[in-house]
Amino acid sequence: MNMQRSFFNRRLHSLLGVIPVGFFLVEHMLMNYYATKGAGAFVEQVEWLWGIPFLLVLEIFFIFLPLLYHGIYGLYIVFQAKNNVGNFGTFRNYMFMLQRVTGVLTLLFVFWHVWETRIQVALNDYNPEQLANLMHTLVSNPVVLGIYILGVIAAVFHFSNGMWAFLVSWGITVGPRAQRISTWVWAGVFVLVSYLGVSSLLAFADPAFAQQLAQ
Repeated sequence: MNMQRSFFNRRLHSLLGVIPVGFFLVEHMLMNYYATKGAGAFVEQVEWLWGIPFLLVLEIFFIFLPLLYHGIYGLYIVFQAKNNVGNFGTFRNYMFMLQRVTGVLTLLFVFWHVWETRIQVALNDYNPEQLANLMHTLVSNPVVLGIYILGVIAAVFHFSNGMWAFLVSWGITVGPRAQRISTWVWAGVFVLVSYLGVSSLLAFADPAFAQQLAQ
């Protein structure tokens, strides 16, 4: 029974990392990328998002709870895992280790980010313009900007490498050739989504972004 429960929990953890947590990560990066088109474009996207009916219910049941389960059970996996880097040193063993390291970093970053933005928005009843200004204020600090960039890259790596592992564990990429192709595909996704995330942060930090909000 314990083995069956463990198998179920790992499958659920793996699935939630893709649906909905992984999809939310990509959507979040795409929405934030509108900041590179100017403050007005970003505010417009936030207004559209906040206009979705029952948004809070959707956030709780399709983002926060799956993310909480994925993160907490992921910590359990981290402490149970045995890394083989010292013994073998192969590429996949390093990816195995980095998957766990970035999982912990991502979990810490997400908790901090949610507190700094989503909870502050709810507590202070911010409108989209105030949220945009909050993001500008946060990442205008070079230290905070550096933490955000590290957090974004860690989260995107965890998602991209996790997708490679998901396809293997669910029997989708079985052979060595399929797994090699998958490695290059998800490496490309990592670069692309990281670019979206880092570009967004730099756009938020740009003084011109705040000037546009003030107009």
